[in-house]
Amino acid sequence: MKKDMLKRSNGKHRRIIFSDEKLFSIEQNPEAEKRKSVVWAVISRKGKSRLVFIEEGVKIDRVVYMDILEEDLILWANDLFGEEQWYFQQNGAPSHKAIKTQAFLRENCPDFISIDTHWLRADGEWPPNSLDLNPLDYSIWSILEAKACAKPHKTIESLKRALIKAWNEITLEQLASIIDNFPKRLKACVEAKGGHFE
Repeated sequence: MKKDMLKRSNGKHRRIIFSDEKLFSIEQNPEAEKRKSVVWAVISRKGKSRLVFIEEGVKIDRVVYMDILEEDLILWANDLFGEEQWYFQQNGAPSHKAIKTQAFLRENCPDFISIDTHWLRADGEWPPNSLDLNPLDYSIWSILEAKACAKPHKTIESLKRALIKAWNEITLEQLASIIDNFPKRLKACVEAKGGHFE
């Protein structure tokens, strides 16, 4: 992980849009056959997107991912930030690293946090093992799991409704508090040389 990520911590974290995907299951019993839903979302200190549900059996390749970016990131972010600069964050999933995805981001985002383009090249800003650094990973998904998955759901639709309800209950004040932890966590991540620090 390059120390130039630290430039994002001096107040600029307020303009970062964090993104992530998470798999939720209707059955909490690890022995049972599970029906699952993958959820994609973005958050910033100024607000959150809608939850995007990926249909069962659909692989998030670069085509699916670029459709999500076009429909659920760019318009939302431009509406939320207006003329203000914003920075997009994503992890190093293959669909995120794809050449066409990177070209799309260069064309449509004011700025985005770079990721390693190959597992042998540490040429990106965002660390490959970043679960401790992304607010969705270190806080938001846990909130949704605690509220929406406290008990099993009989159907995927029931799970989706519970997730949407829990998502809508997250306030701007909560988002601000969670994202304001990012600079401290970023410094800890740099000290851990991009590895886990919790």
